[in-house]
Amino acid sequence: MAIRKKSTKSPPVLSHEFVLQNHADIVSCVAMVFLLGLMFEITAKASIIFVTLQYNVTLPTTEEQATESASLYYYGIKDLATVFFYMLVAIIIHAIIQEYVLDKINRRMHFSKTKHSKFNESGQLSAFYLFACVWGTFILISENYIADPTILWRAYPHNLMTFQMKFFYISQLAYWLHAFPELYFQKTKKEDIPRQLVYIGLYLFHIAGAYLLNLNHLGLVLLVLHYFVEFLFHISRLFYFSNEKYQKGFSLWAVLFVLGRLLTLILSVLTVGFGLARAENQKLDFSTGNFNVLAVRIAVLASICITQAFMMWKFINFQLRRWREHSAFQAPAVKKKPTVTKGRSSRKGTENGVNGTLTSNVADSPRNRKEKSS
Repeated sequence: MAIRKKSTKSPPVLSHEFVLQNHADIVSCVAMVFLLGLMFEITAKASIIFVTLQYNVTLPTTEEQATESASLYYYGIKDLATVFFYMLVAIIIHAIIQEYVLDKINRRMHFSKTKHSKFNESGQLSAFYLFACVWGTFILISENYIADPTILWRAYPHNLMTFQMKFFYISQLAYWLHAFPELYFQKTKKEDIPRQLVYIGLYLFHIAGAYLLNLNHLGLVLLVLHYFVEFLFHISRLFYFSNEKYQKGFSLWAVLFVLGRLLTLILSVLTVGFGLARAENQKLDFSTGNFNVLAVRIAVLASICITQAFMMWKFINFQLRRWREHSAFQAPAVKKKPTVTKGRSSRKGTENGVNGTLTSNVADSPRNRKEKSS
């Protein structure tokens, strides 16, 4: 009687791409539930809270022309449902960019695991920063922010927003909230998770603060400025991964990074420290959304200054580390010129040379002279 041998084969391991696609399919199904709910009268009232912007009011554009009206929006608790729906949309778009763009480039370039994760991070963020920067610039131009900077503090509180302004903030909150589940979907390394949580938390804190304190005008300008600098960094890193000779983008980014921090501080102090401080209405009023009091102004300026100082501290440490690595790389090349190598260890270092290239000292090594004499 033959005895059957137990199979020792391990169960098939699901690939990372299959796991990502599976999660994207689940999220797509959940989003479709809300969209299909709009088709039925019973569920339409619940679904519309998730899909469309809430809290709209209709006001006449001018007193003379009462027939023309403008639809403006303010914020409320129902915005959490809208943010949740567009967070699902952000996860779907993230998966589409990953599968149809970044994964195809990764297969061609054959990156290492470290470069693979950094390339995916820069690819996703550069696409988002570019889109948000263009969208925010369009809002600034359409609402005449550039021609009249006093709009940043004039007629505060800015509790009524246009459709574009509110949808911009809803999208920003949704995108940075979607970054939390993406840490799991992308199988982020444990050592990288604290760094990711810090900058995701900083984005959410400042965007939500500008939205809730009715400082959406100032927040929009600072976001566009910051996103432009960050886009330049991540697009430079993408070019660097394709060819390590492309490093000029980092030099331009370093200059604009410092200028961006200075402009952020100048605009913040000008708006909060001078513009709002000289406003007539300086009473805390939750019904009208007026938070123009001394304690709130100090808290806003303190949070902005501390964040900018933290970013500059990280930037300086990064530049010093690069300078030390560059100096350590250049030092062996200077020391090897006047010396004659002896022994196996020094011969090995001479053969390796700089960047793995052979140097002229290889021909003068003792072993080569012995072979020539024989």
